[in-house]
Amino acid sequence: MTVNKIEIDTLVVGAGQAGVAMSEHLSNLGVPHLVLERNRIAEAWRSRRWDSLVANGPAWHDRFPGLEFEDIDPDAFAPKERVADYFEAYAKKIDAPIRTGVEVRKVSRNSGRPGFTIETSEGVIEANRIVAATGPFQHPVIPPIAPSDERLTQLHSADYRNPEQLPEGAVLVVGAGSSGVQIADELQRAGRKVYLSVGPHHRPPRAYRGRDFCWWLGVLGEWDAAAMKPGTEHVTIAVSGAHGGRTVDFRELAHDGMTLVGLTKSFNDGVVTFQRDLAANIAGGDENYLSLLDAADAYIERNGLDLPEEPEARSRRPDPDCVSNPLLELDLAEAGVTSIIWATGFAVDYGWLDVDAFDENGKPQHQRGVSTEPGVYFVGLPWLSRRGSSFIWGVWHDAKYIADQIATQRKYQAYRDAEQRRADD
Repeated sequence: MTVNKIEIDTLVVGAGQAGVAMSEHLSNLGVPHLVLERNRIAEAWRSRRWDSLVANGPAWHDRFPGLEFEDIDPDAFAPKERVADYFEAYAKKIDAPIRTGVEVRKVSRNSGRPGFTIETSEGVIEANRIVAATGPFQHPVIPPIAPSDERLTQLHSADYRNPEQLPEGAVLVVGAGSSGVQIADELQRAGRKVYLSVGPHHRPPRAYRGRDFCWWLGVLGEWDAAAMKPGTEHVTIAVSGAHGGRTVDFRELAHDGMTLVGLTKSFNDGVVTFQRDLAANIAGGDENYLSLLDAADAYIERNGLDLPEEPEARSRRPDPDCVSNPLLELDLAEAGVTSIIWATGFAVDYGWLDVDAFDENGKPQHQRGVSTEPGVYFVGLPWLSRRGSSFIWGVWHDAKYIADQIATQRKYQAYRDAEQRRADD
């Protein structure tokens, strides 16, 4: 397919969950648009995730309003390939104008006339508006402390697929958010000796008193929180839908043989050092966990709900030795560590978007996805409008708001155009 100087009102870049949602709402409002995707629809779900990944939220929750997972129990957790298939089916259902295999290389604001010129791998496009729907997982981040040691296999979580991918030996997993803890658990189940570097984190219950934590955050109004609480900007969330969905319990992992260590500090001549913060990080996760149980209990009492009590949810195993007497350094060769998995997150990459819409650190400047640069919009980013923006359903609602803003701007433009025509007559 070749793009030959197409003119379109709105160009959406990216056909993952954000781009598909954006297309639905633009179509509903009659906004002419085109969605470009350099790979396949929802490609990240297929090729930027490990083999056994499932959605972190149940199927009733992690979906768009207009389509259910027909072949998955509502309380189950969809495998990654099934999630990708879901978005392909949704795009077909809404007849989204998506063109795959087309890379957007540069977007520039026109000089002396409205709109933008977009250079793609298959030609030039002119558009009045641009929606960046490429999401937050664009550039895997490995911190500069990573050692330069050819004896070690080092992978970012985006490139990890399964235990067989790694050489024999123990593994250090750096980062204990949802990705890190699930990968560490999988490696331990495969018989590997695992060291898991645990930083500050939130640790919600997978379910409590018969309701998934996604439900609890909804009824407690937590999904609608407009901003992170001060001091939590670098706090990860440890939650998993793996193995039918279970609460992440770091003590349980340690009692099963995993060695927990604090935040990774540095590498020097084959020795890695860790911060003295492991016990504090575990305690912080416990506090977050218990606070949700308290809020749920209060909600049940306040509303007179008949939900089964679950006192065992507040019990915990004793601190394992690795927490009581934490390792502060580890000789990797002596410990048999041959691999490091960096579950250290991602950075955005908007190098293709040559407009004045970013701060000095390259982060988008916007209000609920409406950029400081007129005509430019962002969708699919965490905390775009609220806490729920990180989830599939949250993206759908964010996209609706942005589509409404675009439709409003089109009305203003139509008024100006009509005024100009009257003046010309």
